[in-house]
Amino acid sequence: MPSSAMVRHPNALRFFMRLSVLSLFAAALVLSGCSSVRNTLGDANPNPGPCPNALALYDAHRLVEISGDNAVYENVGFTGEILNVASTCRYSGRNADPIHMEMAVRLAFGRGPAAQSDTKTYDMFVAVTRTDRAVVDRQVFPITVTFEPGEDRVEVIEEFNSISLPRVSPTTSGANYEIIVGFELTDEQLEFNRSGLRFRVRAGQDD
Repeated sequence: MPSSAMVRHPNALRFFMRLSVLSLFAAALVLSGCSSVRNTLGDANPNPGPCPNALALYDAHRLVEISGDNAVYENVGFTGEILNVASTCRYSGRNADPIHMEMAVRLAFGRGPAAQSDTKTYDMFVAVTRTDRAVVDRQVFPITVTFEPGEDRVEVIEEFNSISLPRVSPTTSGANYEIIVGFELTDEQLEFNRSGLRFRVRAGQDD
């Protein structure tokens, strides 16, 4: 059975997205006034619009390390896969207060036959884009995974408890944004993902 863990990075709690049109001074004021989503979810007033869509980028939702030139199971080192992304948000139609979001990312990590150690640090990016795919902000969060003796799979839930998206007016809705997550990949790893070959984190079988 895979082990599992819940992770809350201290830097993730300060995760803050800025609109390019805001000055640094104004952005600092918005940040200082943010309250957690947990404190606002109990408000009986519904959101005036949808929450931002949160998803994993398909080309970057998995990571496979391969040693050597042949993409065979015996050459697979560490692997990672984003299994699910869930989020919630809260904002008001009465003013231009920020959109407060919480997000959880469920990931599975594998240790293949070519892995050289029991510990691996993966880098996962979280990006905010506008609906036209223009990137508003992007941050990278390291995830260090340790595999116990005899263990080849670990599941982790990464929580982001304080994502704040500024709004320029009360009519700015969550539909203007997307939250996109994925692994930081080398060119070779990205090419492998796009090839359609797969080595799942536990079975190690291509399909």
